[in-house]
Amino acid sequence: MRTVRQLYRYPVKGLSAEPLGEVALRTGEGVPLDRQWALTNGSWTFDAGSYAPRPKTDFIALMDHAALASLATRYDDTGNCLHVSAPDGRHLRIDVDDAAACAELSRFIAQHINARLEGPPAFVSGEGFRFTDVSVLSHGMMNAVSLINLATVREVGAALGTDIDPMRFRANIYMDGGEPWEESGWLDREVTVGEVRARVVMRTPRCSATNVNPVTAERDMTLPATMMERYGHRELGVYLQVLDGGTIAPGAVVTPLS
Repeated sequence: MRTVRQLYRYPVKGLSAEPLGEVALRTGEGVPLDRQWALTNGSWTFDAGSYAPRPKTDFIALMDHAALASLATRYDDTGNCLHVSAPDGRHLRIDVDDAAACAELSRFIAQHINARLEGPPAFVSGEGFRFTDVSVLSHGMMNAVSLINLATVREVGAALGTDIDPMRFRANIYMDGGEPWEESGWLDREVTVGEVRARVVMRTPRCSATNVNPVTAERDMTLPATMMERYGHRELGVYLQVLDGGTIAPGAVVTPLS
């Protein structure tokens, strides 16, 4: 039986995952607070009023900055603040509505990644949009929910002769109990996840962010290139568009519909 093993959100694009005990999904929307904030890479100026989705290369993200994986972050919903801890013991508590605090976080991140940027980064917030990788494709895709089949991750790891940490793929829903690669055949089909009904709208292409070890923050694999060589593609996981909302939790049954 296919069931949800774990649920995650990623409040800040490129920063660490937060496990969820349950999540309430609404029709046409993604996981609440998922990719709600991001850090620009200093090459452009963010304006919330005129913002249109931009590619992930315009943000500070794992594909270019592996050091981000060494930061432990947690968003406090009740206090409306972001906690950020670095390996050297430094800790920030950032009120996400305080401009000065957000500027402090931007400087902290720039120092931590120690990279040459075109300008100072900015910690920015989405108002009615999310900073997802596929937001540039459409509003619907911006609000898609990502799903990983753990059986597929194990199959790829076995083929490559190594264990692959599923957290490299930064998905919202991790499913287990299915067959390897079966989710790739669900494209354009409906699935139920507990009481949620969704449509599989896209297979997920993988970028170099998956090369970063989420535990060590080292770039220790070449997953997209290796997958292209072995399978002729670099897709792993799928995106879902929520058709009928509801609340799901680990243990929820995942069922593809005919």
